[in-house]
Amino acid sequence: MTTEVRVPTLGESVSEATVATWFKKPGDTVAVDEMLCELETDKVTVEVPSPAAGKLADIVAQEGETVGVDALLANIAEASEAGSETPEPRPSEQKKDAKAAAEQDTSPAKGDSPSKDDSTAKGDSGGGAGTDVMVPTLGESVSEATVSTWFKKVGDTVAQDEMLCELETDKVSVEVPAPTAGTLTEILAEEGATVQANGKLAVIGDASGSTAPAKTDSAPEEQYTTPAAGNGGPGKDIEDAPSAKKAMAEAGISRDQVSGSGRDGRVMKDDVAKAVAAASSAPAKASASAAPRAPVPADDAAREERVKMTRLRQTIARRLKDAQNTAAMLTTYNEVDMTETMALRSEYKDLFEKKHGVRLGFMSFFTKACCHALREVPEVNAEIDGTDIVYKNFVHMGIAAGTPTGLVVPVIRDADQMSFAEIEKAIGEKGKRARDGKLSMAEMQGGTFTISNGGVYGSLMSSPILNPPQSGILGMHKIQDRPMVVNGEIKIRPMMYLALSYDHRVVDGKGAVTFLVRVKEALEDPRRLLMDL
Repeated sequence: MTTEVRVPTLGESVSEATVATWFKKPGDTVAVDEMLCELETDKVTVEVPSPAAGKLADIVAQEGETVGVDALLANIAEASEAGSETPEPRPSEQKKDAKAAAEQDTSPAKGDSPSKDDSTAKGDSGGGAGTDVMVPTLGESVSEATVSTWFKKVGDTVAQDEMLCELETDKVSVEVPAPTAGTLTEILAEEGATVQANGKLAVIGDASGSTAPAKTDSAPEEQYTTPAAGNGGPGKDIEDAPSAKKAMAEAGISRDQVSGSGRDGRVMKDDVAKAVAAASSAPAKASASAAPRAPVPADDAAREERVKMTRLRQTIARRLKDAQNTAAMLTTYNEVDMTETMALRSEYKDLFEKKHGVRLGFMSFFTKACCHALREVPEVNAEIDGTDIVYKNFVHMGIAAGTPTGLVVPVIRDADQMSFAEIEKAIGEKGKRARDGKLSMAEMQGGTFTISNGGVYGSLMSSPILNPPQSGILGMHKIQDRPMVVNGEIKIRPMMYLALSYDHRVVDGKGAVTFLVRVKEALEDPRRLLMDL
C-alpha cells in the first residue's frame, strides 16, 4: 500500500507552483513530517512534509515542473514495505504476485496491435481502476458550480496537471487540472451541468495501462504534443491557459496571432487581450473572420442569437435586483472642482512613482477622502443585521472593476490605515487579478463601502446601485472642462459629478449630504487629507 504526496493548499488565489528542490530521492526512507521537497509560488516558498513514514517509492513531479493544487508529487510505500532494504517482505511479494496474475488474466483480451492495447487499457480503467476527477474547493460559501467548457473528450490522452475543464461559480472561473496522467475514460458532468462542491466530474484511466505496452520513451511526448500543436503551433508541448483558449474563441482570433508570455511560452488571458487590442486597427478583417455565416434570412427569429447567461452574470442580475427590492435606496449628487487634486498629482506623480514604484492615480485620493468622510458620518459605513445596525470601526473599501465576464468588486481591507502608495499598489494588483479572473471569493467579501468609477467609460452622470449589505456607494464620473463662476468671474474648470447612493433605512438625508460635501472639500483642497480635517 502506498501513500500519495500531494500539493498542499498554496494560499488565496494561488493555483500553481514550481517544484524547486527535492530533499529525498526514490528509495530513501522518510519519517512522518520529514521535509520531502520545496515548492515555489509567485509569493511564497512552501515546504511539503511527508504524510507518512516509509520509503519514497517514486517521484512524479520532477524539479522545475509546474504543478497545480492537490496534484500528485510522489508516492510513499508503507512502513512495512520500507523496513527491508534489499529483499522485499512477503506482503509486497504477494502484491506483486497478485498484480502479475491480474496481468495474465487480462492478456488474452489484448491483441498484438498497439490500438488494441490502448482500447483494452481504457476498458480496464473504466472498470474502476481509474482516478476520479473531483470538483476542487470553490471558495467560502460556494457550494456549486456550472461546467462551462470541456477541453478534452472521452478517449483523449491527458498529462498530469493538463487542464481538463473549466467551472463557473457565482464570482470566479475555476480551472480543473488532471490529477494524474492517463486516458480520459468517462465524463460524468457534461457542459452546462451543475455540480456540487467535491462532486465527481470524470474518470481518468491508469497511466500505466494506457501508455506502457508497445511504446517507446518518446511515445508519451508524442501524445502530449499532439493536442498542444493545435494550440501553440508545431513542436510545442505547452498547453495554453484554458481561459486564454476561451478568450481566443470569443474574440475570433487564432493561436498564431497571439504571443505567449507565460511559462515556456504559454498563452495567458492577458496575452489574448493584448492581441485583440493590436488587431482593433483592422475591424473589417476581424469581423469577417469571427462571423463566417450564411446569408441571413428575412425572418427575425432566424437572426437572433440565444446565449445562456453565465453564473456570474446571473448572480450580478440577482444581487442588483435584490438591492433595489430590499434597501430604501436614494441618491444625492454634488460636483467637485478637480483643479487642486490634478495639480497636486501632476506635481508629484514622477517623484511618487520613482520612490514607490507605482503610478499616482485619482483613486487613492478618492479612497482617502471617503475614509475621512466615513469617520465623520459612520452610518454610511454601517449595515443592517435583522433589527440591529452594525457600525464598522474600520473601512474595507470595495473598488468596482469591470472585467470581460462582468462586474466584480475586490475589497481593499483596512484602507483607512493605508498610505497613498499602499492604496495604489493594492488597487493595481487587485485590478489586474480581476481582469485575469484570478480573484478568490475571499477577496470579494467583507466590504463596508464601495467606489465605482464610471468615468473611465465616459459616463457623465449615473446613479450607482448599492452592493448589499453595504449602506453606501460613491459613483465617480468623467472629468470635463466646464465654465464655472469663481469669485464673480467665469473660468474654465475640470469638473466631476459625484453621486452617493445610500440606504435611507440607515442613513438620513443630512448624513448623506454631509458625507458627499466632506468628500468634495477634501478633493478641492487635498491639504485637508494631510491635516486630517
